[in-house]
Amino acid sequence: MSKWADYCITAVSFNTKHSHIEEVRRRVDNGDTLGTGSDVSRETVVADIKRGVTYVTVFKDDKGDWRKGQAVFIVTINGEEYIKTVEDRTTKDNLDNLPEF
Repeated sequence: MSKWADYCITAVSFNTKHSHIEEVRRRVDNGDTLGTGSDVSRETVVADIKRGVTYVTVFKDDKGDWRKGQAVFIVTINGEEYIKTVEDRTTKDNLDNLPEF
């Protein structure tokens, strides 16, 4: 496995309205392996991306191996920042339908 990003997001936790991600579970991408998971706030991900830190989503395949999803980026809509993998104008965070924790 080649390095996909600085961090790989494996799961998300939403607010009660299910419109904003509150936390993500991320793992350091070591190139040939992924580090242990840690939970960080949505605000941390936004600040990281603004500083040039890269994120992708990842999924486990049928064999239990990690597979690369999509790059994660910020979209500003009506002055609010959303983390997304799809360039759309919806006022929701979207990260490839990752599992929730």
